[in-house]
Order: sequence, then structure tokens, then C-alpha cells
Amino acid sequence: MEKFILALDQGTTSSRAILFNKKGAIVSKAQEEITQYFPKVGWVEHDPTEIWDTQIAVIRAALKKKNLSGIDISAIGITNQRETVVVWDKTTGTPIYNAIVWQDKRTTAYCADLIKQGKSPLIRSKTGLIIDSYFSATKVKWILDNVKGAREKAATGILLLGTIDTWLLWNLTSGEIHSTDVTNASRTLLFNIYTLAWDEELLALFDIPKSMLPKVQESSQIFGHTKLPIFQSKVVIAGVAGDQQAALFGNRCSTKGMVKITYGTGCFMLMNIGAKPKLSNQNLLTTVALTINGQTEYALEGSIFMGGAIVQWLRDGIKLIDNSSDIEALAGSVDSSEGVCFVPAFTGLGAPHWNEQARGTIFGLTRGSTDAHIARAAVESIAYQTMDVLKAMEADTNIAINELRVDGGVAINNMLMQFQADVLNTVTVRPKVIETSALGAAFLAGLATGFWKDLDEIQNIWEVDRHFYPNNDLTEIGKGIKRWKKAIKALEFWAVQE
Repeated sequence: MEKFILALDQGTTSSRAILFNKKGAIVSKAQEEITQYFPKVGWVEHDPTEIWDTQIAVIRAALKKKNLSGIDISAIGITNQRETVVVWDKTTGTPIYNAIVWQDKRTTAYCADLIKQGKSPLIRSKTGLIIDSYFSATKVKWILDNVKGAREKAATGILLLGTIDTWLLWNLTSGEIHSTDVTNASRTLLFNIYTLAWDEELLALFDIPKSMLPKVQESSQIFGHTKLPIFQSKVVIAGVAGDQQAALFGNRCSTKGMVKITYGTGCFMLMNIGAKPKLSNQNLLTTVALTINGQTEYALEGSIFMGGAIVQWLRDGIKLIDNSSDIEALAGSVDSSEGVCFVPAFTGLGAPHWNEQARGTIFGLTRGSTDAHIARAAVESIAYQTMDVLKAMEADTNIAINELRVDGGVAINNMLMQFQADVLNTVTVRPKVIETSALGAAFLAGLATGFWKDLDEIQNIWEVDRHFYPNNDLTEIGKGIKRWKKAIKALEFWAVQE
């Protein structure tokens, strides 16, 4: 009887369940969007109960499409939006507050205070990260400080915390397993990437009790078994990784110097830097890539906060398009943006600029500017942001990157992929399976359970859909790059003046 791997991909805007067969092909999938809550300017929240409910709903839907049950599943792999964090009561399983999303900026002032106190070197030397509201620790501290009775409950060991993988594991096992993996742990500001353990000094700095923290495990190993009627039998959960590390693995960037970018709500570029962590001189992050069979690999990462979210804003915010899929046709209806330059810093600028005060802006508008020019500038902004990160990686490592592997929903946009190749003057490679985070989670679960025997077997599964080669004449591209750099400088000046 044929068996499958079930990958749970809980992202910023939706929950997905995807079934993969032995060849790494998708045989069934289901997806449901989750509600975005914006209680105040700069705040972004999710309802943890809705996250769980939608995840169960898509599992049920994906299985039903092929008339399958838990008996047909060899293992479950989990991949998730990182940094987003939940705090819940372990006696009731009820969250004490909404999940605070990675995009949330409510702790910006606190982060600025930490920087003024000179805490940056301490945090960077232990975690490979910078002080920013992006990461989980400041969000947890905010919940403990602002939810009535939270500190008292935390002190008595009643409260637990976790990134979304931990929340799903807890619910899948009916409260039996409170764990995470090294990749998710490395995004909290609480985890020492050298000792691969929770750091007592950082816990004290953020005033977070150690009793709240999940057990940290390798990315590919047996975490536990499901205890839910939906599967009709126990199913082993055997792989966990944050979405970007899972995508790095799923895209088979297994050699030092290989780079991938995932075009999702945000865009995240990771470079495999091997078995030794290296701190960046270009404002990039150093993070754990994976731990398998006791071997840990590290990555440099550049985080772009607004990727596919730009398209969502054009659709939902200003009603420029009816469906996200309309963006390519609208942007492609003009040959250029005619000088319009869109800097989508809606939640600040990410790597390598790291400016939390920056906000989205459009330069170069004229009376001749149309919705198509704005749409094209929006799409091009994704490529320009990617360029900034890639050039920073090259400067950090002295490696000339001649191939960029891409994945994520926005990677289906051929216009963007070609423009990306042109802007980088680098070959852009799109795989056949662009659900690479889910595929990576499936690989991790399948390796831990013998579904795939070794890394060599999964290496042969990865297949290319299309190569995008840079054009020979890049004169106009060069002009666009100059406009982009000028726009970034102008925006940074504006942010200071606030």
C-alpha cells in the first residue's frame, strides 16, 4: 500500500496541508487563509485557535480529496512562520493572548532602549541576530508585562510559550509534547547558536522564566505521535523546521555558498555557510540552518518584510487588482515603470538596512503614471530588495553568487523572475515544486522514519522547472538600480526627520 508524507505548512496568511509521495510530488493539498488582526498601528496579531482550527480543516480536506486516513501517512513534517509566538495556559490549553506576529512593531521602543543600554554586542555574540521587534523574546516579554496576571502565572510554571511549530505540536499530541527544533529556537533571541541551548543570561535580560520554554530537538527526528480522532490512528511527527530553513533544505542548498530565496508574504534569502557560524559585517543575520544526526549547519539570512504582501496590499488596500494573480498581467502591460519607484517599507526596512522607522513610499509619480506603472514598480521592488541582500551576502563571504534558487507563491510570476535575473545579473532557478518549505519539512520527516533512506535519495528528487538567464543589455536595469538606491537614501532621511 502506497504511503505518503503529510507536510503542515502554517504561514503568515494561511494554513496548508500537503501530501507528498515517494517521488516528492504533490498528490493532494488544501489551504485556508487566516485572519490578520491590526489592533493598533504597527501591531499584527493572529488568533492561535483559528490557526489550529484551520490547520485541522486543511488536514481533513487534503486527506478527503484522496480518500486517505492516518493509516496512509508514513510521517508528518511541520514548517511554520517563524518568530510569531504564542503564550498559553498548560492546564487549559488556552492562549492568554493572541499570537503576536513576526511583523508586529509594538516593541520597537523597548528594542531601542536595549540598544541604548549597549546590549547589541551581547545578543549578537550569542544569537547571531540583531535587537529588533521582529524576534520572539520581546513579544513574550510584552505579553507577560501587559496581560493581567500573566507574570504571576508564569512564575508558578503554569504558562508555556512557543513559536507556531510548538503550538501545533502541543495540539497534535493533545498537550503531551512541548518541543521545538533548533531552527525555530534560533529565531527567538533566547537561544545560543554556539551551545545550541537556551541561554540563561538572555532569559534574565528579557525576564522570561525558563519553565515556559519548550524542549529543543533536532530538525529530523521523532518528536511524538498524534492523539487526534481525525487520523483514526497514531501518526508519527518526525520533522520540524522554520519555513525558511525548511525551504533551504527543500531546495537542496546543501553545499556551502548555495543560496535560496523564498517569495512569500515576506522574502527570505538564506545562504548555506557550513558547519561554523559566521557573524555578518553587512547587517545580515546568522541562524541555524538545520541539525540532522548531530550535525549542525548554519546560514546567513536576509529578511525582506514585504514580498507577496505588496501584492496583497495592492489587492486589498487600494483595490488596484481583484485577485493576486492579476498582478503579472497588469505590471506586464507596460514596458517599464516610467521612473516610478516603490519602496514597500510598510513595516520598516529589513536587511541589510534595518530601519524600523521607515515606511512605505512611492517616488517618481507624474500625471502620466497609471495603475500599471505602480503595479510594475511594486513587482520590481521585490527584485531590488533581493538585490540588496544578495550583494550583502557576497560582501560577507567573498563568494560571487552565480545561481539563485527560488520558491514560494510569488515565484510563479515569470516577469518578476526574469527581472530578478536581470537585476542580479545572475541565473535564477525555479524548481518544479515551488512549495519548497513544505517539501523540506516532508524530507526531514521522511528521513527520520526511513521513508527516504538518505540525503542522496532526496537529492535526486529535486527537479528544475525553468532557468531565467540575465539579458545581455542591462543599461536600463542599471538606471533602475540607481533610482532604487536613491529612493532608499531619501526614505532613510525622511524616517530620521520623524
